[in-house]
Order: sequence, then C-alpha cells, then structure tokens
Amino acid sequence: MGTPIKLYDDADGWKTVMFLYNSALKEVNTKLEILNDEFQHVHQYNPIEHIKSRIKSPESIVKKLKRYGYETSIQNMVEYVNDIAGIRVICSFTSDIYRLADILSRQSDLKVISIKDYIENPKESGYKSYHMLVSVPIFLSDSVFDTKVEIQIRTIAMDFWASLEHKIYYKFEGNAPDYFSQELRECAKIVSNLDVKMLSLNEAIKKYSDK
Repeated sequence: MGTPIKLYDDADGWKTVMFLYNSALKEVNTKLEILNDEFQHVHQYNPIEHIKSRIKSPESIVKKLKRYGYETSIQNMVEYVNDIAGIRVICSFTSDIYRLADILSRQSDLKVISIKDYIENPKESGYKSYHMLVSVPIFLSDSVFDTKVEIQIRTIAMDFWASLEHKIYYKFEGNAPDYFSQELRECAKIVSNLDVKMLSLNEAIKKYSDK
C-alpha cells in the first residue's frame, strides 16, 4: 500500500490534494460499476440503483475543521476530515447493502478504516445508512498515496428520508422545531417498515420464480 498524504500548505498542495481525492472517487466509482455489471452478467440482477459522488466544498471543509476545533490547514483537512471524497450508493433492498459492503471489504486494494452501521443502530433522528471509510491507493508516476473515501450505502427509501432531513437541517441551521424532528422520526419508522416489507416481497418473488 502507499503512504498517507503529507503536503505543504500552499496552492500547489491544495491542487494536488484535490487531484488525489478526485482520482480516489474515480477508482471507487469504477469498482462499484464493475461489481454492478458483474451482478447483471452472472445473476441478471443489479443491486445498485444509482451512484452519486462529490467532493466536499472548501467552505464545508473549513466549517467542519472549526467545529472539530482544528486550525485550517491542508494537513488537518487530510487527517481529520474523512468525508472530503464521498460516494453514495443507492440500493433497492437492505440485503443488497450488506452484500455490497462485504464484497468491497474483501477487495485487496481497498483498506477499510472504519464502519458505522446506522441501519442496525440508527441515529436518534431516525437516520439510517451504512457508512464505510476506506482508503484507496492512487498510483502516480513516481509515488503512491493512500487516499480516503467515505462510502454511504442506503436504500432508495433511506435516501429519500435523508434528503428531507438534510433540507430541514440547513433550513433551520440545525435547530429545527420539535414538531419537525418528531415528524421525521415517525417518517423514519415508516421508511423502515417499507424496507422490511419490500425485502420480504422480493424474497417471496424469488422463491416463486425458482419453482
């Protein structure tokens, strides 16, 4: 494996870091697309509905560093902000989430740094998703850098809920009235029940098809 990113705090350093994060996104995105294609080829089934990727904006990075109590520097950014490069994978069913996560964790050139299973252990708000923080080696002409990517894997229903929570959070700057928080938690229960029912129905369809 490569070495962690260590760069000087200058304009060239910033450009290099952003280049590495963009490259890491491409690497992981390609892995996911190949896995999805393989499932279609072997099982005639696509576990991934769609993939979204993004690089965190400089403003968001600075805000996060301040919230964590760190000075704004490239080194602190690389070391303490884990979701600069982020990929969101949307699946149809919860079973797809765990299957995909297991396959990714066994890829030899991906190192799993941490896992947060908010499906088994939802946040107080009702948020559900499966988070993997991984590092991927980026091979340059004369060096290799391990670069972090956060992968969030969730169902369509979970993603719909999370999008609404995100809108409410930014609308009220993290201080939403109790009514909204309560309604969100109620919606989270509905989403959870929907995922369970959809998975159950899908399993029944599979059994019927196998007869």
